[in-house]
Amino acid sequence: MQAEILYRPAYSMCVITLAPEEEIRVEAGSMVSMTDGVAVDTRMEGGLFSSLKRSLLGGESFFLNVFRAPAFGGQINLAPVLPGDMMILKMEDDALMVQSGAYVASSMGIEVDATWGGARTFFASEGLIMLRARGYGLLVLSSYGAIHPIELAAGQRYTVDTGHLVAFTQGMGFNVRAIGGLRPTVLSGEGLVVDLTGPGRVYMQTRSEDAFMSWLRPYMDKHDQEKK
Repeated sequence: MQAEILYRPAYSMCVITLAPEEEIRVEAGSMVSMTDGVAVDTRMEGGLFSSLKRSLLGGESFFLNVFRAPAFGGQINLAPVLPGDMMILKMEDDALMVQSGAYVASSMGIEVDATWGGARTFFASEGLIMLRARGYGLLVLSSYGAIHPIELAAGQRYTVDTGHLVAFTQGMGFNVRAIGGLRPTVLSGEGLVVDLTGPGRVYMQTRSEDAFMSWLRPYMDKHDQEKK
């Protein structure tokens, strides 16, 4: 499997080239186009119970699409719903905590798990839920805005607004908290942050879906009132 990202950073699309009979797991709604002969199989990944946990706990689709190349190979183009960048990570028995909305696709050798216990810590953070991706192969993620990585040394602490968090290395220390207490959280538009402690790598997005929706909501409310 080979992967390349085009048109970055604002309107990225990932081009996946599959070897003969090779498969790739893709989040529902991410397929843009594909070559002739590529077959798609919609599955409840891991069975009914695992699919329910992934959907209810992880905020992801109940079903996943598995695309399979024909005997002569194939190609599939993928893109996220929102404008922004994408990135391809080569996993070699690595484990990464991923914002549920950032997951796009992965090799069949990568397990995406929504039952990781630490995910519950993020449940209240503006809809942010974390998934654990681990194994071997390629992992494709997306962001709203551009992706900004930062490497933390052992013991180094770094604070990220949860609305800007894309992924971080499993095993890093973390603590989710309200910034400035309840009053600033409600009145200033700021929400929850996560304090991450190295060593490890953190991936952030330069825009926040929650912040954009907060900016847009008054205009939507005004429009709805004018229609009545």
